[in-house]
Amino acid sequence: MHKTTLEAALKARHEDRKTPAGFVSAQQVADLAGVSRSAVSRTFTPGASVAPATRERVLKAAELLGYHVNHLARGLLGQRTGIVCIVVADISTPFQSRLVMEVSQKLQNAGMVTMIVNTAAPEKGVEHALRQALHYRADATLVLSGAPSPSIIATCVESGQRLILNNRDETVEGCHHIGLDNAESARTALHAFLRAGCRRLALVSSAAGTPSLMTRERAFVEEARSAGLEIMSYGKGPTNYESGYQGAVALFAGRDRPDGVFCVTDLLACGLMDGARKEFGLRVPEDLCVIGFDDIEQAGWASYDLTTFAQPVEAIAETVTTLCLEDAFEGGRTALHASFIWRRSVRAARSQD
Repeated sequence: MHKTTLEAALKARHEDRKTPAGFVSAQQVADLAGVSRSAVSRTFTPGASVAPATRERVLKAAELLGYHVNHLARGLLGQRTGIVCIVVADISTPFQSRLVMEVSQKLQNAGMVTMIVNTAAPEKGVEHALRQALHYRADATLVLSGAPSPSIIATCVESGQRLILNNRDETVEGCHHIGLDNAESARTALHAFLRAGCRRLALVSSAAGTPSLMTRERAFVEEARSAGLEIMSYGKGPTNYESGYQGAVALFAGRDRPDGVFCVTDLLACGLMDGARKEFGLRVPEDLCVIGFDDIEQAGWASYDLTTFAQPVEAIAETVTTLCLEDAFEGGRTALHASFIWRRSVRAARSQD
């Protein structure tokens, strides 16, 4: 049947049926298209076999009726829902917002639906988020912030939900961990400071106590001590620009000022650099070398030109998507590499130390 003729016939049949407003069932689509209920199901099932003419009739009828496949109902019947929950705190920070955007876009391009739960970092916030994911029959949950309790993890695993933990140093059975080689990054940072002639080193972190930040802290301190250096440290407040600024006030107020500072995030590093310049008149990198972590957009701005480590955001998103699409899911670990990005916040290597 010619396309315009088909459309006219379906429209006429639709006028005759006067389908009431509200939920439209697959049977109503089948009746309007003049096909079986199973033909409608096959039309909206990826990879299913259906004749082109039948598909055209079903799609046109579905359009006229405003029919949408109820993927959640399919999940309630034991099929996968295609829903992936992303649990995140501090979503407004540059790195977290970029990561959420990249992961959600990659998942959506693969045909999945993302449900973002913006939660506070404490454990109870993550537990509440995971229970929401269970209520909505999410196929998988990606935890970017906070540490889930063993009990809620066990509940999720028993319910068949895939749990993916990003930047969590601990190993939890039944979950898949995506992590970075923080020890390698710490060695690289220390080597860059030493080559620049820095010998009075400091570490700036926050009071957040998240696994990823604490792992970076420990790795850098251990590398420095193995080289015979003691580290000055500051770690108060949230992981933001202001905490970095206050870190500069605390570290540079005394006589024994550091000449090299490793900040566990770029936001902290930007605050530290501004505090050092504004409050103490220090020059970067002539008086002070600074290294951050994350490679946020601001790190490349001319006012900072920050040497840092670029988290592999695209690789993280690709790994998450692959784990969500696989037929079988097993707990395990994926180790990724953070690339060292040299900019002008660290001096070039000195010929004499």
